[in-house]
Order: sequence, then structure tokens, then C-alpha cells
Amino acid sequence: MKKAKVILILTLYNLIFVPFLFVLFHILGLFNKKVKKGIEGRKKLFQNLEIKIKEKFNPQKPIFWFHSSSLGEFEQAKPIIAKIKEKVNPNIIVTFFSPSGYEHSKNYALADVISYIPFDSIFNAKRFINLIKSNKTFVFLMKYDIWPNHLYMAKKNNFTLCLANTIVNEEKLTFLRRFFYSTIYELFDHIFLISKDDEKNIQKLNLKNPKILTTGDTRYDQVFSRSQEALKKRIIPENVTKTKDGVRKKIFVAGSSWREDEDVIIPAIIKLQKYQPEILTILVPHEPTEQNIERIEKELESKTSYIRFSKIEKYSDEKVIIVDSVGHLMTLYSYADVAYVGGSFKQGIHNVLEPATYGIPVIYGPKINNSPEAQKLAQIGGGFIVKNEKEFYKILRKLLSDENLKTEAGKKSYELVKLNLGATEKIIEAIGLPI
Repeated sequence: MKKAKVILILTLYNLIFVPFLFVLFHILGLFNKKVKKGIEGRKKLFQNLEIKIKEKFNPQKPIFWFHSSSLGEFEQAKPIIAKIKEKVNPNIIVTFFSPSGYEHSKNYALADVISYIPFDSIFNAKRFINLIKSNKTFVFLMKYDIWPNHLYMAKKNNFTLCLANTIVNEEKLTFLRRFFYSTIYELFDHIFLISKDDEKNIQKLNLKNPKILTTGDTRYDQVFSRSQEALKKRIIPENVTKTKDGVRKKIFVAGSSWREDEDVIIPAIIKLQKYQPEILTILVPHEPTEQNIERIEKELESKTSYIRFSKIEKYSDEKVIIVDSVGHLMTLYSYADVAYVGGSFKQGIHNVLEPATYGIPVIYGPKINNSPEAQKLAQIGGGFIVKNEKEFYKILRKLLSDENLKTEAGKKSYELVKLNLGATEKIIEAIGLPI
């Protein structure tokens, strides 16, 4: 019965969805730069893959294939890759669906081959799986990005199939979704869940084949590891973080901010400077383009002093540092007394674990449905949700003036991270690799 359901799903998928998706992507590519980049990036994909695999892979080693939809999901894969590389040093291939994931990660050092995943036709899937076939091939699909043809062909070739950081949302288990997931999930050998709620929800699918284990979220391991590396870097001179009297300033870091976030943040910090002149704000825009930086400078003009991070050696007690380059946010959070995480007044919050791992309070806006950890952080008192400029000003001023409140909130932030470490080790042990 299960096999018949798989064949039915694949038949419908290949007759209806694959042609529809192919046409849709190419139409969207005419108007959307990101989609167009993904289409162009797949030109000569197999030709390039064959060359890279021949050059980089050792035929005597097992192969591990990690697939992520985009950059966020790949952050969840990184600690697993690092641990596997450390333990068995296999051939590793990493694929992405989206250009954002591929472009940001194409130089990732621990992978031997990095590529877009081929478009999910049965022909492409068969060709791809044949390229990465070995005596022992492991597949890790991250979170939710399941392409049925690639998955089916991998199963047919006896790959060990793992779905990691899985979320099973009961509200989304409609009849059609239940039918799809109860069938496709049977192809996996291991399903690693994030929470006990997911464990409870997945039981409703009545799966027989996969070994199901609640491991937690590997992002906690990744963020903690990155924080330890970031602490070794000192990218802000000591004279910037101290007053002329040698007293350490109160430092507020706003990370991954969009314009909607800055409309709340900037007026509040300008007002706060009147009462706490020693406060130093480090503003890290999500998109530090020249146009965006100039817009922020115009907002600050005549209201407060500012300097770009690229000119930090010329610092002269400016109140705001505008970060005009990428790659520094994790380290900058380590300087903060209080942090703000952006996206939460726009489309969805960015990573709250990055500041939380340093044991500091975290403030953010109301759009946090995309982040269970932001919701949890607010529940335990390490995070603070604000709905407008007035609320933001009030909580920031309180946290910076009340040392006990700041310390207690910071402890709760760190406890959330600490209590959720270890997912990577559980996954490695489950697939039979030595810890």
C-alpha cells in the first residue's frame, strides 16, 4: 500500500507539478532577479558537477550529501557537517535551492563540492543520484526542503536518508498534507525532530519505517560554536568602548535592521542619549549598501554624531557607529549590553540566538511567528517584544539603567541556549558514527 501511494504521488507530481513549476520558474525569472539568478546558476550544472566530483572526491570514502533550501537552513547543517568531517572525513557535497544560500556559501571550507540542486525532474534526479552514488551514501535534508524525485531515486539506490531539524505543525496537517507526508516520510531512515510537540504531531502520520528521534535544533550548537570563535576577535578598539575617563560605555547593538526597524530604533536612541549620554549604539543594517547607509546617515544628520565602521580608526566619541560591511554581526553582539534583532517590524525576525548566546537581553518587534526561539525567549524573560517606538524606548532605557534586570534577563537568554545544546551529537550517534 505504501509503495502504491508513493507511485501515485510521484505520478501526479511529475505529470502536473513538475511541468507547472518549470514554467512558473522561467516566467518569474523574467521579472525576479533572484529567480533568474537561480536559473542561470543551473546552466551546465551537471557538466560542472562531474568535473568537481572527479577532482575532489576520493572514491574510497563514503559520501555525505547535505541539502538546504537557503542560508538559514544551511546554518543548521553546519554543525553536523563539522562533526562528521571531524569523525570520518568523508566526501561532502552541499546543495542549495536558492541563490541566497548558494552565493553566501559557495566557498564553505568543509564541503568538497557545492552546487545548486538540479531541477526536480525524474531525469535530473536519476542523473544526480548516479553521480553521488558510492558504497555508502548518506543524505541529510534540512528542515523541510524535500524534492520527491531526488528523494525517491536516493531511496531506490539504498542511500541512508535523514531529515534533520524537522518541524511538524499540527495546524498545517490538512488532509492533502497528511497524505503527502505520511507517504514521503516513509522513505526516510531517520527523522530528527526539534521538539516534543513535533514528536506528538508526527505520531498522527502513523509512520512505520523511519527511526524518529527528538534531538533539538542544531542551530543552538552552530550559534554557540560561532560565538566562541567570535570572542577571539577584537574588531573595535578599546578607546571606542570607553569614555575619556576610562569607564566602559553602555553598548547597544541593533543587528540585521531593515528600514521598518530603524524607524523605531533611531528616534528612540536619539531621545535616550539625552538621559544616558554614555550610550554607544552600533547599527548593523541587513543590507549595508551605499544607498542604505546614506539614508541612515540622513536620518541621523544634525540629531546625533555618527561614524561608519569602515572609518573606526578615526573615531572621535561619535554616538552611533553604522556598520557598512558584512560578516561582523556575531562579533559585534559580543560587545553589547543589550541587543535588538531586526526583521521583526518587517517580514519576520532574524536570528535571536546570536545575541542570546552571549547572555544579554534581546529586544525585538512583533513579527516573530517564523521563530520559535524568539517566542520562547520572550516567554522565559530573556527577550522583550515591543510594538512601537514608545515601547522600545521604555524597555531599552529600563534595561540600561537597571543592572539587576539586565543581568537576570541576560542569564535567561544564555540558559535557553545552554539547555538546547547537544542536538548534533544525538544525530551523529543515531546514524552510527562514533561520538
